[in-house]
Amino acid sequence: MEVRDATTSDLDHWDAVAVDGPGGSIWQSLAWAEHAARAGWRPRRLLDDAGIPVLALLRPWPAIGGASAYIPRGPVAAGDPPERVVARLTGVVRRLAADGVDVVATDAEIPAATGYRSLLREAGFAPIEELMPSRDRMAVPLDGGIDGAREHIAKKTRQRIGSARRRGLVVRRFDAARIAAPEGPDAAVAAADDPLAPGRVARPPTAMLVRAAEAALGPFHELLEATGTRRGFAIGSRERSVAWWLAAMRAGHLAYLEVRDVPPGESWAQPEGTLLGGAVFFRHGVRLTYGHSGDRVDLRAEHPGVVHLLLWEAMRLAVAEGRAELDLGGVDVAGARGIPAEGDPMWGLFEFKRAFGGAWVELAGAHERVLRPRRYAAGRATAAALRRLRGARHG
Repeated sequence: MEVRDATTSDLDHWDAVAVDGPGGSIWQSLAWAEHAARAGWRPRRLLDDAGIPVLALLRPWPAIGGASAYIPRGPVAAGDPPERVVARLTGVVRRLAADGVDVVATDAEIPAATGYRSLLREAGFAPIEELMPSRDRMAVPLDGGIDGAREHIAKKTRQRIGSARRRGLVVRRFDAARIAAPEGPDAAVAAADDPLAPGRVARPPTAMLVRAAEAALGPFHELLEATGTRRGFAIGSRERSVAWWLAAMRAGHLAYLEVRDVPPGESWAQPEGTLLGGAVFFRHGVRLTYGHSGDRVDLRAEHPGVVHLLLWEAMRLAVAEGRAELDLGGVDVAGARGIPAEGDPMWGLFEFKRAFGGAWVELAGAHERVLRPRRYAAGRATAAALRRLRGARHG
């Protein structure tokens, strides 16, 4: 399969295929390419002979020449069979190899049941540890609409959502997408016989969106940092994280939901009440994907069900948009990358997502193809030495 560099006119339709099309991914978007470029990557925007886009991020080795390349969550399937996706990937590898790339990593979100993993190995790729937090994911099917989805939600989870509603908690949604959305009636308390009835979901006026979102996402980042400290994972800097979220929101790929204990006042940029929790959700393909989330642990007893309420409203949003799946993200155990067992660190999160009707989807996982082993080894060693030197200087 022949692969070429994208032209300026090609970029006009890039996200329509790479993000919004079948198997699309926000990590193949133009917004992510621009964000990665600010972090030191060299984006390569390529297209196969059918016009399917592939974003590759290149990182040159220091001093010795050559580079590594990463195709984040790509190539996207674009409705093609796995054999065609591997052919597309092989064409991309051939093009990058001609430009001096020494290794290509890929972690397309393609189910293992398709046979894609075996095809990758036949094409010379070897499995590696995941480059993003999870390989597998929990998926809630939405083909039965909101009524079908709610039937799979566990009773205790429904009760927590209802409790949050009865306490008058309000969901604020920051979202630039001009699509159908479940605003819900203006009643703060759900009917006693229907704990999952729509509650109050407020949105800022479009003209205020970016300024209001920037003001809201800063405190949300603080929640994430606290969550990361508890769970042992790192969050990027506030400046870089908020910049990425805003870029994705402007492109229509991201919605941010937050829960507060009082209705929004006149100024969205200076909200009233206490921020109890928030979450970002990504739009791509037929999915709405649960990204990062955080909540006030110290207020859980006083305000139970905050994260449950966020996911319920996200589910309603996904149904309103006609999406086929609410993707709850991964919970696989690092290294093993399998379904958590009771006692594993991820068991509680697995149970939480399963209570929303999430079903385990095994993906093919991350792989790499080494093209020039010697320079690849030398490049990794040189990059590691440089990181140690920088660390010593800042130590």
